[in-house]
Amino acid sequence: MHNAIANLESYAIIFLVKAVRYTADAAKALRRHATVASRIRGAVTDYATDQTAHANNVTRLVGSTAKRLRVGTYRVVFEESETGCLSLK
Repeated sequence: MHNAIANLESYAIIFLVKAVRYTADAAKALRRHATVASRIRGAVTDYATDQTAHANNVTRLVGSTAKRLRVGTYRVVFEESETGCLSLK
């Protein structure tokens, strides 16, 4: 019974993670800023996994459905869809 609960918990965790898609411009910007790209990708992945992890660093943009994630001195603009995907700009 304990294994069944552990399997169910890991299954639930997999379902809660949102997929992250990078636009061509976002991928190019990450290549341009290679020194901090891993930190930015980590923050985006953390937010996709658990939105409360960076809740104080996420702001909804005025007049848009997009949000902004602050990572140090960098800003990541993204949109969330109903299907749970993050599309980075």
